[in-house]
Formats: sequence, structure tokens, C-alpha cells
Amino acid sequence: MALFRGLLDFFQNDNKLDEKTGMTGKQKKLVQNTWASVRKDEISSGMAIMTALFKQHPEYQNQFKLFKDIPLDDLPKNKRFQAHCANIISAFSNAIDQLHDPELMEATLLSLAERHKDRGQSLEHFQNLKQVLTNLLPAVFGKQYTPEVQEAWKKMLDLIFLTLAQVYKE
Repeated sequence: MALFRGLLDFFQNDNKLDEKTGMTGKQKKLVQNTWASVRKDEISSGMAIMTALFKQHPEYQNQFKLFKDIPLDDLPKNKRFQAHCANIISAFSNAIDQLHDPELMEATLLSLAERHKDRGQSLEHFQNLKQVLTNLLPAVFGKQYTPEVQEAWKKMLDLIFLTLAQVYKE
């Protein structure tokens, strides 16, 4: 009987909507499970994001004094660029790891947005990053990118970027 109750609780939690995140337990698990493949190689994953961002918005590279004058094709060899790319994946990993504690996740994301705002990045920069991520996810996750995973990631990215946007409304 205890086993049955445990299984029942497990499935009910999977389908229960977390009002603070707008995600079900199952959606959170889908995001965390698919993200695990990205975090295995933070540098390469981050480079894919930043390279795609710089290709779509070449002017953004000029905002990084440490690697603004380096040709795009040479960036992957630059250790400062690699470090920044790893930091990007780490920041997303923190948010995803903190899904169980939405207040902590919000505080972490707000601090991140404040630092970027202080450096001159705008809300538009974050919106463009969200679009780059949305475009990259199907290729990154491949066969894992089912409609269910897509919906979970849409909710996750909306949550992250709506939280970041709060700093720009103040």
C-alpha cells in the first residue's frame, strides 16, 4: 500500500502545475534531463550559442572588450571567449537547477540581469539571445526534441527571460 501511495504521489507531482514557474513537475524534469546533454560540454555548448548570436548580431561582439577585435572564426581558440561561453552555460544550469526553488531562481536571474544592465546590455539583447536559443534547441536535442520537450522549453525560456526583463522595467 505504501508503494502504491508513493507511485501515486510521484505521478500527481509530475502533473501538478507549479504556480510560480508555470511548469508541471514533468516539464521541469524534461528541461533538466535534456539540459544534461548541454552541460556535459559547457565550452562547446556556450560557443555554439555565442557564435550563433554573433552571426545574427555581429555588433554584439564589440561589447566584449576582451574579444571584440578577434575574427569570429578565431574566437573558439580564445581562452577568454571559452571562459565566457562556459559562464553562459553555467548561468542557465543554475536557473535550471533552481527550478525546485523559484524564489532562489528569480533572485539569481535578477542579479544576472542587473550585472548585464550595468554593463550596457539592453532588454533587446536578451530577447535576441532567447531567439537564438529557441532556434538552436531543435538541433541540440535532436530526436529528444519532441513536442512535449518543445513546450517545456518554451515555458522555461519564457520564465527565464520574463524574469530578466523585470530589471529593465524598473
